[in-house]
Amino acid sequence: MKALVALACSLCCLLSFGQSRQTDVTVKRTLKLMGTRFEITVVAPNEEIGYINIDEAVSEIERVEKLISSWDKDSETTLINKNAGIKPVKVNRELLNLIERSIKISEITDGAFDITYASMDNIWKFDGTMDKVPTEAEIKNSVSKVGFKKIQLDAENQTVYLPEKGMKIGFGAIGKGYAADRAKELLVSKDVKGGIINASGDLTTWGTKVTGEKWLVGIANPLSKDKVFSWLPIIESSVATSGNYEKYIELDGKRYSHIIDPRTGYPTRGINSVSIFAKQAELCDALATAVFTMGRDVGLHMINQIDGVEAVVVDSENKVHKSSGIMFDTN
Repeated sequence: MKALVALACSLCCLLSFGQSRQTDVTVKRTLKLMGTRFEITVVAPNEEIGYINIDEAVSEIERVEKLISSWDKDSETTLINKNAGIKPVKVNRELLNLIERSIKISEITDGAFDITYASMDNIWKFDGTMDKVPTEAEIKNSVSKVGFKKIQLDAENQTVYLPEKGMKIGFGAIGKGYAADRAKELLVSKDVKGGIINASGDLTTWGTKVTGEKWLVGIANPLSKDKVFSWLPIIESSVATSGNYEKYIELDGKRYSHIIDPRTGYPTRGINSVSIFAKQAELCDALATAVFTMGRDVGLHMINQIDGVEAVVVDSENKVHKSSGIMFDTN
């Protein structure tokens, strides 16, 4: 049994659901979207309506994926990347706004979160083929095109321009959260009473269970996946987790995480997982990656300066740390 248990996994398996009251029922569906596991749960008058609501949420997530995917050759994101160093690209206002918000998060986190991370050369391999650490020169060169400050936005003309050949943007550290937020927004607009959009542990909630109780997230004991040391209510709120417990390599007796600091090109160290709590899943998603990259002390200090945002951090020694607003005993 692994010493560290992914908080993301615990979010999936430890969500507490109530029994139905009156005519309302809980309807749930699990499927693969955006290359990952989505679990969509809604409170509905009956199963038929519940599944209709879920289908609507799926359509919205697929729409967002088509907009932001760098794998879709026809997406606006792909078009931006193809025209790096060539010309600005006119984009949908929605995508422009997402890029603007991403840049603001980059500013807040001093570049620990950066959508231009996609410009990095993939010199670190986590598929078992690496047998030595890249040289300092290789690492420095790998991040030479990274830098959120280089992105040129023209709000009036609705264009995005990456000024250097080879520059790319990617939404891997914010896209799932954004898609979850949009699906939630759609269902709320259709008067769906309550539910959860869960994208592999990045989740957002609204309303309550059919019993009227709050949705609960169990924070797992990092030494035992079968034990929960605290249940946290999430009310009209979101959670996202970033971790290195599954994907890493060991070279010369050292463990290297698959999460790379876009500022340095080196894998992050010192943290096993980060869970962020905030209103928007988009913000949770981005800040989870940022805190992981910034490190425990700097990351928690930043979180403590942001209203409405909290964090739980498990360090590399499996010790649990939390921001000032998280109310449970970590001893």
